[in-house]
Amino acid sequence: MNTNLSELEKIFNKMIASNQIHEAIVLIENSNGEFSFSRGYGGKDIDSPLLMASITKLFTTSCILILREQGRLSLDDIITKYFDGSLLEGLHVYKGKEYSYELTISDLLHQVSGLPDTYEEGKDKNRLINEDFSYDFDDAIGAIKKLNPHFAPGTKKKAYYSDINFDIHGEIIEKVTCMSLSDAYSHYIFKPLGLRNTYLPESEDYFVPLIYCGDEALHRPKFVMSSRGSGGCISTAGEMMKFLKAFSKGDLFDNSVFDNLPSYNRLQAPMWPICYGSGYMRIPMGGFTTFFMAKGELKGHSGSTGSFAFYYPDKDLFIVGDFNQMKKPALPIKFSIQTAMAFS
Repeated sequence: MNTNLSELEKIFNKMIASNQIHEAIVLIENSNGEFSFSRGYGGKDIDSPLLMASITKLFTTSCILILREQGRLSLDDIITKYFDGSLLEGLHVYKGKEYSYELTISDLLHQVSGLPDTYEEGKDKNRLINEDFSYDFDDAIGAIKKLNPHFAPGTKKKAYYSDINFDIHGEIIEKVTCMSLSDAYSHYIFKPLGLRNTYLPESEDYFVPLIYCGDEALHRPKFVMSSRGSGGCISTAGEMMKFLKAFSKGDLFDNSVFDNLPSYNRLQAPMWPICYGSGYMRIPMGGFTTFFMAKGELKGHSGSTGSFAFYYPDKDLFIVGDFNQMKKPALPIKFSIQTAMAFS
């Protein structure tokens, strides 16, 4: 692995040059840690707590695949197996047809359910900027029922990113394990990997980092605690690195399962060039994004608050961190792509 460290410095400095980036941390390593590069800004280091946001979905994915491996659920399970039919009634009605009772765990994992996203399509995003608020699972389901699905479940070459898919997964994990989601994460992920500073906050006693929206630092513990399986975890760059390596290398579950799962589909236009499948993002390195100069793809996840955790198999490279800025959701993708391209 060859790279110019000054090039990494240059990329990082360019990202934090924006007057809207108030703090940041990045950590870049290979599998065995022989290569390790980290930089912090605004007082942050690799042990500073950060909101994982949607990277939490990788924890949820891990639990689903572990339970599948144990024979406690199947990706082909229809979700009505785990919920009362009255709760799901009207959840997915597309062009006059009810699909709510046909949705499977696989549909949710691959973001091919067609269900809308209340954060992007409803009023939650603007509301979150103005106030902290909490919601429960029934509230989330009710909000989805007020919006229109984008396509029938499993429509070919269609995917739509929606938090509700992983909120439902979180509930299924609790029902199958008879544990709280926090305890399930701890049992299947945190304890086996020795993650002592990673947690799913469950009360006001837990520390929840501030989230920047422009120049305003928001404290939104109620919303973070409500996000649970779709985006509620707190971690550090150092511990996200440990997890990302375990997830990518099959230390938590047999990741050969990915070879036999359905294909990955490109997400809705605002999330270009991200593809989704098997519970994680895939970003092709070739194409207009990199002017056809790069090979392979990034695998992992980013969060709407500026967090990121990606693996670049072609160079055995792991890239994690946080730019903590809601108004710059594309910055983690841009940074990860440019970082991967810096290695030859």
